[in-house]
Amino acid sequence: MADPTQHLTALRSKLLEIQHLKNAAALLSWDQETHMPAGGGQARAEQLATLQTLAHAKFVAPEIEDLLLHLVDPATGLANADGLDDDSKALLRETWRDFSRARKLPSDFINRLERECSLAQQVWVEARRRDDFLHYLPNLQTIVTLKFEEIDYLGYDEHPYDALLDTYEPGATVSQLQPLFATLRRGLLELLAHVRECASPPDDQVLFQPYDTQQQLAFGELVLRKMGYDFNRGRLDLSAHPFTTSFHPTDVRVTTRVFEQDLPSCLFSCIHEGGHGLYDQGLAQAQYGTPLGEALSLGIHESQSRLWENNVGRSKAFWTHFFPLLQQYFPAQLGSVSMDRFHAALNTVKPSLIRVEADEVTYNLHIMVRFEIELALIAQQVAAKDLPGLWREKMQEYLGITPERDADGVMQDVHWSMGALGYFPTYTLGNLYAAMFFEQAHRDVPTLETDIQRGHLLPLKDWLNRNIHQCGRQYSSSDLLRRITGRPLSVEPFLSYLRAKIGDVYGFQLAWHA
Repeated sequence: MADPTQHLTALRSKLLEIQHLKNAAALLSWDQETHMPAGGGQARAEQLATLQTLAHAKFVAPEIEDLLLHLVDPATGLANADGLDDDSKALLRETWRDFSRARKLPSDFINRLERECSLAQQVWVEARRRDDFLHYLPNLQTIVTLKFEEIDYLGYDEHPYDALLDTYEPGATVSQLQPLFATLRRGLLELLAHVRECASPPDDQVLFQPYDTQQQLAFGELVLRKMGYDFNRGRLDLSAHPFTTSFHPTDVRVTTRVFEQDLPSCLFSCIHEGGHGLYDQGLAQAQYGTPLGEALSLGIHESQSRLWENNVGRSKAFWTHFFPLLQQYFPAQLGSVSMDRFHAALNTVKPSLIRVEADEVTYNLHIMVRFEIELALIAQQVAAKDLPGLWREKMQEYLGITPERDADGVMQDVHWSMGALGYFPTYTLGNLYAAMFFEQAHRDVPTLETDIQRGHLLPLKDWLNRNIHQCGRQYSSSDLLRRITGRPLSVEPFLSYLRAKIGDVYGFQLAWHA
C-alpha cells in the first residue's frame, strides 16, 4: 500500500496546476474591469470561458478522483488514511467537498456560464451608464436561466436558493437566514425610527463639496499603507464597481472609484477593499493552491472589509489620528471643521438609493431587499423583466424611498451580471461576524483602542492574521466563530454596537432586547 503522503503530494501538485489556470482567468477578469479596451469584450469572454473550462475539466478528471479515493472516505467526505496531521485532514475534507460539487457541473455548462457572465458584465456597464434596463435584460435572462440549470445539477434539500448560497457561504440555508434576518430587521427598523425622531440630526454636507480627486486617492493610499496593505504585493486602481482580486498572497489588487463631490465614496471604498486585500495577503503562502490557502467564505471575507470600513474607519478612535492628516490634504474644506462634527457627518443615518454608500443602519436593509428579490426570482414567483418594479416596491417598503432611474435601482450592483446569485446575504453575515470579531479583538488586545487612536493599526491586522487569515478553510465559519469568540452567530453584538455608536451621534440611549 502506497504511503498516503505520496498521494497527498501528488494531489497538491495537481491542485497547484489548477490554481494557476484559475488565477490566469482572474487576471483577465481584473484587466477587463480596469484596463481592457471596450472592443475586446467578445474575445475576452472566449478566453475566460476557455481557461475556466480547462480548470474545471482538470479538477474533475479521473486522476484527481483516484488520488482522493486513496485518501478520503466518499461516504463521509473525511480523510481515512493513517498518519495525516490535522491540516492535511482539513485539506482533504475541503478538496472532497469542492470536487463533489464540481463534478456535478458539466464542462460544457461551465463554458457557457463563464462566457455569458463575461459578456453580461460588459453589457451591464453600458446599460447602467445609459440607464437602459431593456438593453441589459436579455443578458440577465440568460444568466437566470443558467442559474436554474446550475441548481438542477447541484440539487438541494429544502430550497433551490440553498444550492447557490452554498457556493458563497458553505452550509448556510434559507431556513437559517430568514429568522436571523427577521430579528435583525426588527432591531434596525426600531433604531431607524428613533433616528427619524431626532430633532437635530447631524449635518453631512461637509462631505459633499469639491474635493480634488487625486488628493482623495493619495489619502486613500495613505490609509491603506497604515492598515498594513503591502503595495509591494498589491496595487490600487480605478473601476466602475470597487473590488479586490487575488492571484497569490504576493499579488493582491484592490480598486476604488472617486467622485469630486463625494469624499466618503473613494475613502471608504479604499478601506473596505483594503480589508479584503489584507485577508488575501495574509493567507498562508505555503498552502497556496489548496483550500487551506483560500478564504473561508464570503461572509468571513466580508467581515474583514466591513470591520475595517465601519468598526475602525467610522470610529472616533480612528479619526483622532487621521482627521488632522485629512485636514492637511483639504485645508480649505476641513480646516475649520471639528473632528466631532466630521465624525458625526460620517455616521449620519439617511436612507439612500445606493447600497455601497449606505450608512450602517440602513445598509443591511439594502441586502434584505436583494435577498428577498433573489428568493422570489429563484422560486419563479417573479420574472427578470419584472425586477425593476419589484425593486422599487421593496425599496419603498424597507427604506421609504423609490429610485427614479434603474441605474440607481435594479442595475446598481454588478453581481447578477457576474452570475453571483446567492452572494448578497454574505454581506449581512459579514457585518454580524465583524461585530463579534472586533469585540473579541478588544478583549484579546487591551491596548487596541489606544493603538487606533495613535494610528497604530498593525496590532489589529496582526490579530486578524493570526486568528482568521492564516487558518484558510481549516474550520467552518461557525466553528471559526466559536473558536475565536466562544459564541454562535448572533445579531446582538452588531445591534448593541450600532445602538451605542448611533445613540452617541444622535444623542439618545436605546437598549437592545432580543
